[in-house]
Amino acid sequence: MKSATESRPLPRVVVHTDGGCQGNPGVGAWAWVAEFKGQVWEGSGAVAATTNNRMELQAAIEALNRFNQPCAVELHTDSNYLRDGITKWIAGWKRNGWQTAAKEPVKNRDLWQALDAATLRHRIDWKWLKGHAGHPLNEHCDVLAGKAMERLRRELGPSALKEALREFESIRS
Repeated sequence: MKSATESRPLPRVVVHTDGGCQGNPGVGAWAWVAEFKGQVWEGSGAVAATTNNRMELQAAIEALNRFNQPCAVELHTDSNYLRDGITKWIAGWKRNGWQTAAKEPVKNRDLWQALDAATLRHRIDWKWLKGHAGHPLNEHCDVLAGKAMERLRRELGPSALKEALREFESIRS
C-alpha cells in the first residue's frame, strides 16, 4: 500500500541549503532558500560553538520543517556528508543502534535523528552541487549564513564566544 505522499501529486519545492563555520569548531550558521509556487522564502540562524557538519544538517532540518504540508522537495546541498548520510548511511546506522560500521557512535546523532524525522512526510530528491561555484542560490545561502554569524558575533562578543567554544569542546571530548 502506498503512503499518502506516494499516491497523490505533491506541491513541488526547490530548496538550497548551506552551513558553515568560522573555525571548526567555532561560530557557525545555517541557511536555506526555497522556491515554492513562484515565491522565494529563506531562513538562517547561528550557533556560538558548533561544527560545519552540524550546520549543514541544521540547514536541511530547518528547511524541511518550514513546510507545513507534505511536498516533493528537490534539495540542493554542497555537503556530501549530508547527502550521503541521509541517502546511504542512515539506514545502517539505525539498524546498528546508531553505530557506524566501525562500531563507533554516529557523530551528530541528535541532528541525524531530527533530519530523519523531518524527511518522513516529504518526497525528497537529494542533489549535490559544487559549493562556491557560482550557483546563485547556493551563493545566497552562503551569504545568509555569513550574515547570521556576524550578527551573533556582535550580539555575544568575544568572551561569550570563547566560553561557548570551551563548553562545546568539553562536551565533545
